[in-house]
Amino acid sequence: MALYSIDIMTLFPETVGDMMNESILGRAQERGFIRVDAHQIRDFTTNKQKQVDDYPYGGGRGAVMQADPLYRCWAYIRERFGTERSRTIYLSPCGATFTQAKARQLLADYDHLILVCGHYEGVDQRFLDECVDEEISLGDFVLTGGEIPAMAVADAVCRMVPGVLPDPECFEEESHWNGLLEYPQYSRPAVWHGREVPEVLRSGDHEKVRRWRRKQSIIRTLQRRPDIFREEDFLGSKQDRRLLAEAKEAYEALKEQE
Repeated sequence: MALYSIDIMTLFPETVGDMMNESILGRAQERGFIRVDAHQIRDFTTNKQKQVDDYPYGGGRGAVMQADPLYRCWAYIRERFGTERSRTIYLSPCGATFTQAKARQLLADYDHLILVCGHYEGVDQRFLDECVDEEISLGDFVLTGGEIPAMAVADAVCRMVPGVLPDPECFEEESHWNGLLEYPQYSRPAVWHGREVPEVLRSGDHEKVRRWRRKQSIIRTLQRRPDIFREEDFLGSKQDRRLLAEAKEAYEALKEQE
């Protein structure tokens, strides 16, 4: 049995499957660390036309996804794959914004997710009231369907499942894990178009490299996402306070150059 399972309710299962079965996540499924399945909502209709939408009560443009086919699909998944640690999420611009912290919480608190992809003008509220535990949004914008947000949530959660990536360090040093954005990364050659890799990264001194990377993370976060920077996280030790002071000084110097 997979360590973590995700079922995606969608009108485009082939598109979702093509993405989720490739690269790192595809290999993780082959090795049994995760399971990601996409389910065609139209397969759970009771009419020959496989209709899943109808006009909205009260008038208005477009159509609304009907509660019954959604419920039948959801009930099938729950009966076949559901566990006590299961969570049903509707991907919606009305939901709370998805974050790295939320991805970590979903991994820690549940071992099974059902992700519901809406289309048209939305989903019948009665299905949401009866079956959905929460709504999640990728941000303050609207897409034509919930597939892209569903795949983003699935990817963000599954890549942290033990065994999916070679080592926890692969994601623990990335942006948003510890409240900072990730430091700049470089690869070979050492000089490209006249631009050199910072000397400290070629020094072989691991402590200097660690310090440089942390300092660059602070500077980058101050530059790009001051809203998430927490200065109090760097007041615990003399070394951290010194590093913060150096980073702020470098940040101010960069501002003057702009």
